Amino acid sequence: MALASESRAQLLVVTAAILWGTNGTAQALGPAGVSTVAVGAARTVVGTVVLVVIAASRGRLWAGARDLPRRPLVLAALAISSYQLCFFGGVRLAGVAIGTVVGVGSGPVWGGLVGWFGRGERPGLRWGIATALALLGIALLATAESNGVRVDPVGMALAVGAGASYALFTLWSKTLTDHHEPDLVMTWVFLFSTIVLLPLGLAAGLGPLWSSTGVAMALWLGVMSMAVAYLLFGRGIAVVSVATATTLSLADPLTASVLGAIVLHEQLTGSTLVGMALILAGLGALTLNGPPSRRRS
Repeated sequence: MALASESRAQLLVVTAAILWGTNGTAQALGPAGVSTVAVGAARTVVGTVVLVVIAASRGRLWAGARDLPRRPLVLAALAISSYQLCFFGGVRLAGVAIGTVVGVGSGPVWGGLVGWFGRGERPGLRWGIATALALLGIALLATAESNGVRVDPVGMALAVGAGASYALFTLWSKTLTDHHEPDLVMTWVFLFSTIVLLPLGLAAGLGPLWSSTGVAMALWLGVMSMAVAYLLFGRGIAVVSVATATTLSLADPLTASVLGAIVLHEQLTGSTLVGMALILAGLGALTLNGPPSRRRS
């Protein structure tokens, strides 16, 4: 029974990651001139409204909310807010495929570290292999050329920052889901995140989003890649370890790479493809018949 629960939880995290993998392409197909801060804010606001409506319709919005510990709740909200800003900024500067691969590909490194030091989860040898592959892949991407232009170093830095923010969000989310309903946790985390991002989005200017392409982009990002994805993720992270969750999320850059090449016609060099392959190999290194992480006693 435990094995089935673990397998189902892994599938939920992977499905969420596939939905996240559409973020960069959705932004690229959106209106020109809209700031990454506005995109992150719009996504969070739309997604939060959906989460609140779902929770309220089930009578679960307030039930148990007072029992949620404030410190990890606020920290998780700040971490996911940082992720939104870093991710969309990194994708815009470094490109959809590379920005996503670096942002999420660095996740296993950060996830293993914060899980170890924050929760005592020993990721073990397989995490070490996945981490080594991710680091080598990121090193290749950092020096690769895409479309004849060297990858923007600021974009790379933002992407790595997104990976760190995501790992911290996972850590504090798991702290909350250890004792509270995952759907409730995700709803309140994003309510707090909205308080952080909405003023920033208004200051950056939401004007370009009031177009047909802007509304379509905001709806997809908010409903599918945020509300639905994080409901799935919350239920998955309640079972799997922080290190496992961040490595399973490598399904995100795989999706982004495919969409970037097919939909956006991004031309990738040989070293870029090798770097991506190395990062994605970390997914198999960790999940194929891998033993669960050990908890430090």
